[in-house]
Amino acid sequence: MVEKLDKHVLTNGMVILGEPMEGVESVAFSFQLPCGASLLPDGCCGAGSIISDWIFRGAGNRDSRQLIDALDGLGLHRNSSVSSGNMSLSAALESSNLAESLDIYADIILRATLDNEQFGLAKELAVSDVLSLDDDPRSKVMMILREKFYPSPLGLPALGKIPDLKNLTAQRCGSLIKEHFNLSGATFSIAGKYDFAAVCGQIERLFDIEQKVCNREVSLGNTGEKYTHIQHDGAQIHIGLMTPTVTISDDDYYNAVVTVSVLSGGMSSRLFTEVREKRGLCYAVGANYNTNRQAAGINSYAGTTPDKAQETLDVIIAEFDRLSEGIEEYEIERAKVGLKSKLIMQSESSSVRSSGIASDYYLLGRVRGIEEIKQKLAEVTVDSVMKFLANNKFADYTIVTIGPNSINVPLRVVNARE
Repeated sequence: MVEKLDKHVLTNGMVILGEPMEGVESVAFSFQLPCGASLLPDGCCGAGSIISDWIFRGAGNRDSRQLIDALDGLGLHRNSSVSSGNMSLSAALESSNLAESLDIYADIILRATLDNEQFGLAKELAVSDVLSLDDDPRSKVMMILREKFYPSPLGLPALGKIPDLKNLTAQRCGSLIKEHFNLSGATFSIAGKYDFAAVCGQIERLFDIEQKVCNREVSLGNTGEKYTHIQHDGAQIHIGLMTPTVTISDDDYYNAVVTVSVLSGGMSSRLFTEVREKRGLCYAVGANYNTNRQAAGINSYAGTTPDKAQETLDVIIAEFDRLSEGIEEYEIERAKVGLKSKLIMQSESSSVRSSGIASDYYLLGRVRGIEEIKQKLAEVTVDSVMKFLANNKFADYTIVTIGPNSINVPLRVVNARE
């Protein structure tokens, strides 16, 4: 397969990235705006969640109902999300409707109505989303874990915090839009069936507006407590733990993701086998790699009962430790096959590729091709993983639990690395 990346930069600094895909009639695009949770001022935690809903409640000459009807009429499957570094406004659709859709998105980004009454509805929804986490302790424990693990403000929850959400006003959020919908720091990515020259011409006409240079630099503060317990009168204890590792820009990145896959790459992985199958300690267990530009970690989640919580934590940490004692060739190969299979499936989705190239550009300043990723995975060996583990020992854990009682966390687990 011949890979191609289209790229164009507007005079105001906005970057256009494209990856054509043969044999598809669909197209997906994503606007990445510098309105991420870590970039917002103190007291505005969750503003991005409100804004990403508010701007779709009327734009240009359309009120809220007319705007939704127009988007639905074009067959858009749309999504809005907020990460640490960006607000993402994305959509997938039939390629013939692309031009009309981009015109509407220009209205949403540049000419949202920002009606006060609609702000109240968006704010109520954002507050409701945070309160609903009480009924989803698994999501809640992992959200709090990221906030405690990452140096502030990298881990601030995109959903927000109730006190901040309740204090936010339409005027304040309107000011944030003016400041953080900065096109000089924005990226537009597209994948699927498209005419890049036509797309660039339209984006230039719609978005090439002179703006001050975007400043994405944030001053990093401290991390949170090493162990946090949140009382919750339920029948389960939810355990989240996270340990530092290399970022995506590091030479050892692929060794890190293969290591995580050995731990948690399926029902034959170490965590599933040792924690759930052999000991029956929990109903759910897994691990994932998570990265920002400045920091990264490997996190793990387990859901269990109060009487088994202590042993569950102990065994999970023991499995992290046991990796440095040795990994079999078949484990590495199985992990690589699983990662490659996932990569191939993702490469067939225009939505995944559109979001992926935008993410790569934000995290790395460039876009990795599918073949490059395959090659890097192929180069991972038992020796390279063992060398990575020797140089990046798992320690300095951050742990969060939610449930009826706390658990004992050994000091060695949360002490900083030597």
